[in-house]
Amino acid sequence: MKDTEKAAAAKPARVRNRRGEGGRLREDIVAAAMELLDEKGDERAITLRSVARRVGIAAPSIYPHFPDQPAIMFAVVEREFARLTDDLRAATDGAGDDPRRRLYALCNAYLEYARLHPERYRTMFGGLWIPNLDESSLTEQDMATLGTETLQLIIDALADCVGAGLTTSTDVPADAVALWLGLHGLAHQRAVSPSFPWPKDISDRVITALSRLDGG
Repeated sequence: MKDTEKAAAAKPARVRNRRGEGGRLREDIVAAAMELLDEKGDERAITLRSVARRVGIAAPSIYPHFPDQPAIMFAVVEREFARLTDDLRAATDGAGDDPRRRLYALCNAYLEYARLHPERYRTMFGGLWIPNLDESSLTEQDMATLGTETLQLIIDALADCVGAGLTTSTDVPADAVALWLGLHGLAHQRAVSPSFPWPKDISDRVITALSRLDGG
């Protein structure tokens, strides 16, 4: 890339934050990383240097907020899980009081998120960013927290179906994990095999079978 093109790709130098506005810079860093992921479709494009250039700051200015690149990626993924969780809540809230409808609405909203945001979804569930924990600032506990709220929504929706006598599940947490794995597998295969002749009701089949619903 020519120097003039590099200059065009970078934002102008950022105005220094006033005292107490450091949180805004942190948000700008995460937003810049998400923009790069959407544009490039590859988390390898997210480096301390590329993010700093996008924000309009010097790379060392990132360190008070993120000690390394995996910490930035963790913040990106954490934010996307929060967005997914909000989408799922909105879907269930809009589905009325029937537990079966709420469960189907949640599951279909999950699949829709994966369809609309394939690169973000792939990054959330693995991708190339997963760090060697011995060589990054992230801990095993950090990684274990990702997606817990999303899974809890699935558990709660399935538990409501149990309470209504709509499913034969006797181990809701385990069956919720199985349901999530089914949704995840379907989302992934749809993304990598778009030409496959998917049955029109494949998502309903997955949800019904793995939720142990009575099929009514």
